[in-house]
Amino acid sequence: MTTAPGTVLVVEDEPSIADVLAIALRYHRFEVMVAGTVREALALVERTRPDAALLDVMLPDGDGRALGRELRDRRPDLALVFLTARDSPAEVVGALGFGDDYITKPFNIDEVVARITAVLRRTRPADVLPQRPPLRYGDLELDETTYSVHRAGRSVELTPTEYALLRFLVRNGGRIVPKEQLLRHVWQYEHTPPESTVVETYISYLRRKLDALGPPVITTRRGVGYGLA
Repeated sequence: MTTAPGTVLVVEDEPSIADVLAIALRYHRFEVMVAGTVREALALVERTRPDAALLDVMLPDGDGRALGRELRDRRPDLALVFLTARDSPAEVVGALGFGDDYITKPFNIDEVVARITAVLRRTRPADVLPQRPPLRYGDLELDETTYSVHRAGRSVELTPTEYALLRFLVRNGGRIVPKEQLLRHVWQYEHTPPESTVVETYISYLRRKLDALGPPVITTRRGVGYGLA
């Protein structure tokens, strides 16, 4: 028997959209739970353990981003993907502040499935992880068994995507990693959207958290990419 690739909580108040998402995800062997409100979603998470949540930003009894914060507080390992009809930079930055990806409406259903698959691939640890030595660069230490990060001995709280980005930079040492490589290896984008600012957004989040504990550690090669100092 083939194991399901994961369980997805779909939170969407428009029944026709929720049905399309659920049918497509189930076709690709995901287990799917559907909620139409914030209240229903929180009740489902009390009883089950989804691997990812696909959240509409506009819900009848609340804001999908506030729901995402609540879900992340309860389940720090839960991957969050937002559905939004708004694509302004402020909206995107707001969604990515603590989420792992965002998709704008109207959307291509194949892209939704691909994004969910990619997010889970980079955020969900294997069922059994071998003991691995920590990754180190300067005063940074990444524990690949517990997915924890320390700088100068002090804990740094990162989202799964922030962790994946920092891990890729650490693995590449002092080399400058082109933006296209980061999108391909961290976000699993096969074709880079030319207008995408997701890398810049997450680099700014990492800098804010890491620079609070020491001198700047992430360097920028303008027009090329990013590396570690």
